[in-house]
Amino acid sequence: QVQLVESGGGLVQAGGSLRLSCAASGRTFSSNAMGWFRQAPGKEREFVAAISRFGSSTYYSDPVKGRFTISRDNVKNTVYLQMNSLKPEDTGVYYCAADAALSAVRTSTPRYWGQGTQVTVSS
Repeated sequence: QVQLVESGGGLVQAGGSLRLSCAASGRTFSSNAMGWFRQAPGKEREFVAAISRFGSSTYYSDPVKGRFTISRDNVKNTVYLQMNSLKPEDTGVYYCAADAALSAVRTSTPRYWGQGTQVTVSS
């Protein structure tokens, strides 16, 4: 079992920045690839970013590429999402996810999910 707890969400003006954190417990953190997803009101949850077990590979959805950065600290058992140049369309609940298989994270089918943290970007 893996438990995931997100933090760092909030209200920010367009053009601003936020850094989300996801603390993991349970199974050895470095055993899992990690990812971030988001769900806007009235829309389906969508993939945002993924990172391999030791951070050597990262992947991003097109809408966030160049603005968001995913990283991880395997000593602190934490994955981060640095979000810059935020836009109103980035508003939503952001979820952290984990799976032993990076492919599962990249295809939005990870085994473990956090409860989510709200990000609101005002125009």
